[in-house]
Amino acid sequence: MSAFDPARWRPAPLLPEGGGTAALLFVVATLCFLACLTAIGVVASDRAARGWIGQLGGEATVIVRPKRGETPDAAAARAAEALAGVAGVSEARALEPQKAYDLIRPWLGDVSDLEDLPVPRMVTVALDPKAPADAARLSQALKSQDVDASVDDHSLWIKDIRRAANLARALGAGVFLLIAGAAGAAVAFATQAGLAARRDVVEVLHLSGAEDSYVAGLFQRRFARMAALGGVAGAAIAAGIAATLRLAGGAQGLTPALPIAWSDLLVVIACPLIAALVAAVAARLTATALLRDME
Repeated sequence: MSAFDPARWRPAPLLPEGGGTAALLFVVATLCFLACLTAIGVVASDRAARGWIGQLGGEATVIVRPKRGETPDAAAARAAEALAGVAGVSEARALEPQKAYDLIRPWLGDVSDLEDLPVPRMVTVALDPKAPADAARLSQALKSQDVDASVDDHSLWIKDIRRAANLARALGAGVFLLIAGAAGAAVAFATQAGLAARRDVVEVLHLSGAEDSYVAGLFQRRFARMAALGGVAGAAIAAGIAATLRLAGGAQGLTPALPIAWSDLLVVIACPLIAALVAAVAARLTATALLRDME
């Protein structure tokens, strides 16, 4: 007669500790990794957009067209003088001719003598960040001094950047909802499989007086712990990749469009909690519905 083995008489867990749970853990960790990368990307792109808007909103560009008998440089100097005294303008400076040539050279190609072309002069205007002057006020100041010029307050560029930033936020929210739905669906499927595999145990629990809420709670706690563990793994990997990009590219990351900061890594902290919440809700609802059908 063999020796008594307590492990043989230990009750089997309601959910098997097999490869199915390990596979689900991998799926949740992967989804959390993608969600964290998306969140970091949205935060970084939003910072870049706010920085560009701040730069563009603090400046204006004036294109000066000289009048007959007036040199382009004289017209630009007169425009800068007219704008320097406008309320809401910090500084107005005529752009050097060579810088103006450098701006248009990429569009014209290799032109040997740009000085022979009627290149307009430009005036850069630094606006007061607290109360910046608008394009109408700048245009009025130029007209009062009989300067033929057009004012670009970069409003079109700012609108485009804001539109792109809003689109990035919307896409990030959509990706997050899609990932959360996929995680919930995976947990629901695992819950259904777990109930089917332990149907006999569930029936015994019912005969012993256990209510559906108790059985559903077992699945809820089990998958919430599993999702939290997967969230920690996915968030850690995403944070590691973001930190690598930050170290490789400096303050700008690998591109100015995604200037990753160390504070961006804090967004991954919520991932395990959100993953556990989604898994708990999905497991609870699925188990409750299936147990109701088993009665």
